[in-house]
Amino acid sequence: MVTPAYRKRLTALLTPQEQRLFARLQTPQKVQAFIDAVPANFGIAGDTAMSPRTMLKAKVAHCSEGAVFAVAALAFHGRPSWLIDLRALPSDSDHIITVFRERGLWGAISKTNHPVLRWRDPVYRSPRELVMSYVHEYCLPGGKKSLLEYSRPFALTRYAPERWLTPEEDLDWLMVALDEAPHLPIAPKASLKRQRRSTAFERQAHNQTEWADPRKKARGNTSKRRD
Repeated sequence: MVTPAYRKRLTALLTPQEQRLFARLQTPQKVQAFIDAVPANFGIAGDTAMSPRTMLKAKVAHCSEGAVFAVAALAFHGRPSWLIDLRALPSDSDHIITVFRERGLWGAISKTNHPVLRWRDPVYRSPRELVMSYVHEYCLPGGKKSLLEYSRPFALTRYAPERWLTPEEDLDWLMVALDEAPHLPIAPKASLKRQRRSTAFERQAHNQTEWADPRKKARGNTSKRRD
């Protein structure tokens, strides 16, 4: 829940320019469109976990940075949302999404550089039902399905907005807290072992990217990163 007091406190931290931006992002759909337009953060200078303010200054974002920004934008309008961590095999990367509710149904905002693991319309009856929509497309370059667990919806508003909205330093503490939050299995281990690999045609589609990695000369980034 975003109380009026929390919303007022969050708004007071923003510059006039930031407030004007947030004011335009009244809906999850508009928030998704905004973060889609932000170039991918390839972590060229190292891994980051930027706050929304720092992300806006850097003008790049990966999944966790887009997710935290989405929570901030919706909280500005008094709208609750939550983070969910999608935990994969150690050989793959986790992915973080922002979930929200509309008319009692769940949807998701997602920042990614790939055609999969993206936005979900609010048509799901529960967070688990929504998460399960990502299982089929969550796979390694060789086609092995890799999603194992997901966290319960994690309320970022449990923390003072000063801790996560505007700091210049990375939000490493938040990434640790989310990683240590309770996670639930996608399915029994025996069922996960029987999952069918993605086909070559599916993998070809998965490997498309929206933003070119400046470190790669050739088109098409086959990185396992979910950003």
